Amino acid sequence: MPPFDKASLRREWQIFLLALGFLSRIPVPQDPDFSPEKLDGTARYFPLVGLLIGGVTAIALLVFFALFNNPLLAVLLSMAVGLLLTGAFHEDGLADSADGFGGGWRRDDVLRIMKDSRIGSYGTAALFMVLAIKAASLSAIPIAQAVGGILIAQVVSRWLAISFLIDMPYVSGEGKSKPLATALSLRDWLLAGLPVLLLLGCAQASQWLLLLLILGGFRLGFGRYLSRRIQGYTGDALGAAQQLSEILIYLVILL
Repeated sequence: MPPFDKASLRREWQIFLLALGFLSRIPVPQDPDFSPEKLDGTARYFPLVGLLIGGVTAIALLVFFALFNNPLLAVLLSMAVGLLLTGAFHEDGLADSADGFGGGWRRDDVLRIMKDSRIGSYGTAALFMVLAIKAASLSAIPIAQAVGGILIAQVVSRWLAISFLIDMPYVSGEGKSKPLATALSLRDWLLAGLPVLLLLGCAQASQWLLLLLILGGFRLGFGRYLSRRIQGYTGDALGAAQQLSEILIYLVILL
């Protein structure tokens, strides 16, 4: 990351806006100094964008709970807000990944199916199950814990997803879900995780320890699976990693 003078701060702000426009439907101003090099820096702001998305979703949950006093309804409506805010971006990656890995045996077949914009039976089932698990788990815990869980999940899941950029190659062959950045240094990944420090009070120490163990195991296992099946990662695979780690976080908080 460049030193913090006025020009570099302006550049970092523009990179953040690129990341925000990529991961959400929030309108951002056009970058007058756009360059391909800026795209390579966007990944380090994905967790920060997740904090913004999580904040809006958590506020929506509180508002809907206050209006209807129904936990499940409030969770479902807040999830709808989140889907509108992100354009179901990561959910689309999950569905494409499920179709690709479920319907393709060879590497080229997996990538070809992922590129198809149509959703198949594997993708439909995966999408339904993930959304159902999110709704069931969040509605089963007290509202304050659900708010904290949303904030943690939206940040940590994106931080985990971009970790694959550190040590795995990007696999071409996809279309719309190509990530803005295809590589990330360990230093930038660690800096990307700074928003997590703001959320330490949202869970108990034992929950954070369990999250570390479970998410670490998931990252190791999913990384090996990607290496075996397609010899790298894709944008859709990162979306799947974000969604799967998000539900793991909710399940740990539910324990």
